Amino acid sequence: VIPNTTADVFETAIKTNVEKGSRLSTDEHMSYRHISKAGYEHGTVTHSAKEYVRGDTHTNSVEGYWSRLKNSIKGTHVHISERHAWKYISEFSYRYNMRKHPAAMFDRMILAVSLPRLAGD
Repeated sequence: VIPNTTADVFETAIKTNVEKGSRLSTDEHMSYRHISKAGYEHGTVTHSAKEYVRGDTHTNSVEGYWSRLKNSIKGTHVHISERHAWKYISEFSYRYNMRKHPAAMFDRMILAVSLPRLAGD
């Protein structure tokens, strides 16, 4: 969860979570405009001009992910708190990443709950 969509906030979030040199595909939001100067390869699409793909640059995958996450929240939880959003997003990310391997998803979940926990968890 980020507090706002200013360039400083975006850049800090990206630098904290994305390895330098990574390729980023974004829309034309102004807060991304200097990210290539921070050591990232940056491709954009201009949604306001109805451009959704430029070569192999697009945001379709991440937009599909967020759409499915939002529908999951609306359909299952109705509302989630900002404080606990990371938990719901982590669970959904796991489910999304394992969606093509449902049997493996179950087996990995059972294995995970059988692992020893640190004191205090």
